[in-house]
Amino acid sequence: MFVEVDSNPNCEQSVCARFKDVGERRLVAQVWSDDRHAEGEWCWVTGWTDDPDHPCCPASAYAVEDSGSGLAHIIVGGTWGIRLKPVSLSEGWDIDSPHQWGEPYLLLANRRDIRYADTV
Repeated sequence: MFVEVDSNPNCEQSVCARFKDVGERRLVAQVWSDDRHAEGEWCWVTGWTDDPDHPCCPASAYAVEDSGSGLAHIIVGGTWGIRLKPVSLSEGWDIDSPHQWGEPYLLLANRRDIRYADTV
């Protein structure tokens, strides 16, 4: 599987990476993140595209081989990556919100850090 996200308004970091997927695609609703707070928090996650009228798309998880830790889980979205917001936040998805942030993708070592769409 290839992950390619060019620098864009959702995430400044561009990425072109290749992973060996070893599992089926599953839609993702939430992920555990400790990017903003040391204690961590559950966050909603969505895919993000360059479509100004419909920027949201599904976020998906795949089990992949990771040379550093064996098996990992990659969270991918649209052409502009993924977007996250704390589950405590009640606002809609908005690229201009200071409470939300974008990433090209996430690579999570622990499957327990993912809540799949069919279980939330």
